[in-house]
Amino acid sequence: MTAANRHARVLLPTAGIGAPLTAAAPRWLADAHDHMTGHPIHDDADDVAGIVGSVPSEGGPRWVEAHARPTGDGTVTWWLLDVTELREARAALHTEQGRAAFLSEVSSRLLGSLNVQRCMEITAELATSHLCDAAVVIAPARRGSHATVVSVRGGGTTLGELGGDPAEVAGLAEALQGFPPVPSRWLDPTTAPAWLVPPGVGGVGSVVVTPLPGHGVPAGALVLLRTTDGDGAFAEDEEIFSRLFAVRAGNAMSAARLYAQQASITETLMRELLPPTVQQLDGVEFAARYRPSQDEERIGGDFYDVHPVGGAGKPDESLVVLGDVCGKGLDAAVMTGKIRSGLRALLPFADDHLRLLQLLNAALLDADDTRFATLVLASVRRAGGTARLRLTCGGHPAPLVVRSDGTVAEVATAGTLVGALPEVTATTAEVTLGPGETCLLYTDGITEARGGPFGDEQFGDDRLHDALAGCAGMPADAVVERIQMLASQWVGRRRHDDMAVFAVTAPRGQHLTAVGGHGRGRYTA
Repeated sequence: MTAANRHARVLLPTAGIGAPLTAAAPRWLADAHDHMTGHPIHDDADDVAGIVGSVPSEGGPRWVEAHARPTGDGTVTWWLLDVTELREARAALHTEQGRAAFLSEVSSRLLGSLNVQRCMEITAELATSHLCDAAVVIAPARRGSHATVVSVRGGGTTLGELGGDPAEVAGLAEALQGFPPVPSRWLDPTTAPAWLVPPGVGGVGSVVVTPLPGHGVPAGALVLLRTTDGDGAFAEDEEIFSRLFAVRAGNAMSAARLYAQQASITETLMRELLPPTVQQLDGVEFAARYRPSQDEERIGGDFYDVHPVGGAGKPDESLVVLGDVCGKGLDAAVMTGKIRSGLRALLPFADDHLRLLQLLNAALLDADDTRFATLVLASVRRAGGTARLRLTCGGHPAPLVVRSDGTVAEVATAGTLVGALPEVTATTAEVTLGPGETCLLYTDGITEARGGPFGDEQFGDDRLHDALAGCAGMPADAVVERIQMLASQWVGRRRHDDMAVFAVTAPRGQHLTAVGGHGRGRYTA
């Protein structure tokens, strides 16, 4: 070596003038120099592309990028560039890019599910694929036990329950409580109880317990384990990164748990709003169909109920109620629930339809709601082979009766809306159904359904009468199925109101002569 500046002497402290390059420079640089001198380059050539290697130093290996420059006398000058910090920065950038991509994958996969168990499985799988050799996701206690998902790298996931007391593991009980927030806890692997280490993991070299923070509720805890043959102990930046991962996982699990709780509450409350199942009572057939205005919903503003009432003088009488609340959707369904609850409380007055409607009207007027409803009440009692009905409308379309010969008639009952005016007036009509004859109750969503060839024509009373005439002699279930089907076909995919139909059919036994004659008409009390 013939010359070296002070910077070169820092990188190559053993360099000395006149010393052979093999003694002053690392082997990789000496070999490169021998190659260059053995293959001369024109002196007007650009610097040869740099080669990178390491040189020892007191603070650890330094990375050097060396560029060769031939000179006119046949020698080679080497320019050395310390690229240690640059390589470290690039490595750190690459690591952070990988972590950012991983966190993006975490968010994408976890947000794609609102199932708590599935979120736990995804969390454990992602942890073992990027952070550790084995992971245990522990859910908060429920009914005295902690659900767990265990994942071992290359071994899949396993569902189960925690096999020990969280208090035996430092920081685990606090992490499961969720509040106050606690940091990750490093554990001495030798103190980890056997039930915490998944089977088949082998020697444990590092254990970290990280809380899974949630949205105001504890989401659980995450235990990360590395084996003695794996990636080694967690570095400080890895522990920070694992906490970022835990935050995303905890938020997703917390959101899934809140969703499950809300879904359970909604399902419980909705049971009171869903239309009931109707069936035959004392030989009289009852059947109903309901289609809400939004096909993706199960509830709306139309409703029906059947109450076996009984009472003095009429022990086998049942009360059928069909109604239509002003509005659609959930708000109308809430009002529907109030009316149905009020009607149950007023069943002792079922023998007097007008009195029942007046009491219900007073209750609705006192409520902090401007919605009103239309109702039709039908008290049904079997009398031998016939069914006797008392029918009262409160602002509702009058029921229709189809006789055995196909004659369809409107029952002569009418009344005012319920929940709109201080006073309610109504008339009650009595009808006797012969064997197999049907009385149809329906909401205006049927007759006002718009559709047809041009999409703007109502289904109307005439089509309903004709459709019902074709149902003569049919079972109640077949009657409501046909009416609802025809109205739905008329509407097609267009917007529509809630639609409900209810059929009461007398026992289909010995034929009795129909009362009321042929053609359309009105049956009066």
